[in-house]
This record gives sequence, structure tokens and C-alpha cells, in this order.
Amino acid sequence: MSKRKSGCNIHGILLLDKRLGVSSNKALQEVRRLFNANKAGHTGSLDPLATGLLPLCFGEATKVSALMLDDNKRYQVVIQLGVMTDTGDREGTVIETKPVPELSIDDIQACLEKFTGEIDQVPPMYSALKHNGKKLYELAREGKTVERKARRITLFELKLLTDSKALAEQPDQLTLDVFCSKGTYIRSLAEDIGHALGCGGTVKELRRLEAGQFTIENAKTIEQLAAMDQQSLFECLINVDKPLEALPAVQLSDEQTICIKYGQSLNLSLVGDAASESVENQQGTVRMYNDAVFLGLGEMLMDGKLAPKKLFNMSNELA
Repeated sequence: MSKRKSGCNIHGILLLDKRLGVSSNKALQEVRRLFNANKAGHTGSLDPLATGLLPLCFGEATKVSALMLDDNKRYQVVIQLGVMTDTGDREGTVIETKPVPELSIDDIQACLEKFTGEIDQVPPMYSALKHNGKKLYELAREGKTVERKARRITLFELKLLTDSKALAEQPDQLTLDVFCSKGTYIRSLAEDIGHALGCGGTVKELRRLEAGQFTIENAKTIEQLAAMDQQSLFECLINVDKPLEALPAVQLSDEQTICIKYGQSLNLSLVGDAASESVENQQGTVRMYNDAVFLGLGEMLMDGKLAPKKLFNMSNELA
């Protein structure tokens, strides 16, 4: 007989400003305990070295977490030039050092331009990608290296934040603003830029500023959350359907809602209301609502029917 969960069924997204030195999973569990939530997950981990925006999904929001993994991200990174480590960041073991050549701002800008746009990037050994069922970082810790296929990524923006004065004071450090597609490894980017500049490089500091439509300005630290009462905590939650706003929406009647919840398809052309008419000629995924209640995702088929795709149970337990 399964044991009943003692926590609360809550649904929503919380934006955490992850602190330095903790894993994403540890940060998730800390916040989960504050909410006493039964079900929680994060949307793409940040290394312990990294700080910044980490969207956390609770309850039914975990059903959209996979979609959020595809979001573009923005980071601010400090690259330590002349140093190479086995992990690609300052937490790793130094494997090589090289003198840093005298670089001008123009030299660096010219280098960054070569990395802007679509490029092929080889994932690092210290990553969660799998090889023959085993994570690469597990193999790396065993001292093993395997061949990794390059993957196509996009660097939409690659801006140098270091000015001439800062470069003169610390010629071995570069600060960059990176706006990139999913699948981008900033550690690999730091290494590749360092190699292109003739001296190698590794990540010294990394902070995530944006993930999809969410920004660090709206995130809370664990200290801020811990100081809140339960009601204030729940007010920090973002609606489950917020990341899905780009999808068209359809309103369903009470009768239609029952049909959808039983897994039945609907012929919207027979209804004739404005909300249905706005999507009946479309194909693809749509959001479904009954008044203000988010029901889940449906699929508009070629024959004009609406089929349930992923249903959500949005009842909250705030006690």
C-alpha cells in the first residue's frame, strides 16, 4: 500500500536567484521545503559555480518544464585567459597555462564576431550528456575521454563588456554578455574563445540573467524566500500557463470541458462562438480554458477537431 504524500499539491513557477556553490537540485529542494510541495523540478541546471536565474516548477508546472528547456538564455560570464582546466571552469584542475598576448579591444571584438551567429560546438566532457548510457561527467571523473559530436548552436548576441581601462588593469580577464540558443555550453565557449585568442581560457564567473521570457530582476534569493510567510510565498508563484502565452487559446464550455477531460475530441465548427472560430482554421497546439481555469494543451487537427494533448489538474492545496 503506497504511503500518502504529506506535502501540498501546489502549481506554479518560481524564479529563484541561485546562489554560488550549491547544485541546482539542492537549491530546488531548499525551496521545495519552504513550500512543503509534493512535486517539483527545475528547467535546466546551473553548475554550482554559476549563479542567477533558475526557474523552478511545482505541481502541474512540471509538465511545461521540458518546453522551457528549449528557451533561449542570456548569461554574463567572466573568462580567465591563459588558464585551461579539466572542467572548463575555475573549479577544475589546471591542466595547462599559457602567457596571454597583448590584446586590444579591437582584437577581441574581431574574435567575438567569428563566434556570433550559428556555430558548431563540441560539448565538454564534464556534461550530463550520455555515452553508451553513462553520463559524460562520470566518464570524465574516471579519467576517460570519448569523442563528442559537434552540435549546431546559435549565439544571437556576444557583447564585450570589458572596456579599455578594465583590460589594461586585468589583461587576462574578459567579461561577456552572451545571448544564446538551447544546448550552448558557456564553458566550451570560454575555452574556444581563449584558444582563438592564442592562450586558452576557462570560466571564472557565470551568471544567468534570462531564460525565455523570464529575467533575473523578478527572481528571489533563498534568503528572501525564507523570510516570507506562507501567503507571501504563494504570491511569488507564476501561473503554469505563462510560458505558453505564444500559443493560441480556446475557451471551452462546461460541457466541452467534460468531454476534453474524458479524452474526447471536439468539433469546434459546430459551436460557432468567437473563441472557437479564432482557432478552428488553425493547426497545431493550443491552450484550452474553461473561463479562467487552464485545462491544458490541445491539438487542432486537419479536420477542424480539437483533441486533448496534455491535461492539467489545477486544484491547489494552500494549507
